[in-house]
Amino acid sequence: MTLDVPVPDRPQLTSGVGAEAYDDVDVQGDEYRRDELADALDDGAWADAFEEWARETPLTESTWAIVTDLDLVAEFDFFWDSFAGRVGYHAPGLPEDWREREIHPDIESWETVSSINAGLTEFGQVVCDVLADEYLDWEAEEVDAGDLPDF
Repeated sequence: MTLDVPVPDRPQLTSGVGAEAYDDVDVQGDEYRRDELADALDDGAWADAFEEWARETPLTESTWAIVTDLDLVAEFDFFWDSFAGRVGYHAPGLPEDWREREIHPDIESWETVSSINAGLTEFGQVVCDVLADEYLDWEAEEVDAGDLPDF
């Protein structure tokens, strides 16, 4: 199913926030290259990624309307993880206490909340993939094998 909506404005990348502030990411280093990423997003990566994602997302126009009403796209953040040699991201999401907080009148089920959260996470990954595959030619910093985390 294709989500037939206009490409939203890209988020302003938050240069004042260290990626370590996010609970959902683990980044080594502090050179986030957000200005360069913003340039690449403006050069077409944002629109390309959105259009690619919109062709496959299970989100409907009604769930996307919730995303836009809550301005969730503005909460995305993208940054360079020099240690891993990849673009990282923080995706926005609806909180677990959505019902108590009465976030939006059209949110009536966990299914809606889950689909929005999953859809935004998938979109963030598509943006990273498009940036890495088509817009950036950056390499990871050389690291000593002893510096790599144990898995």
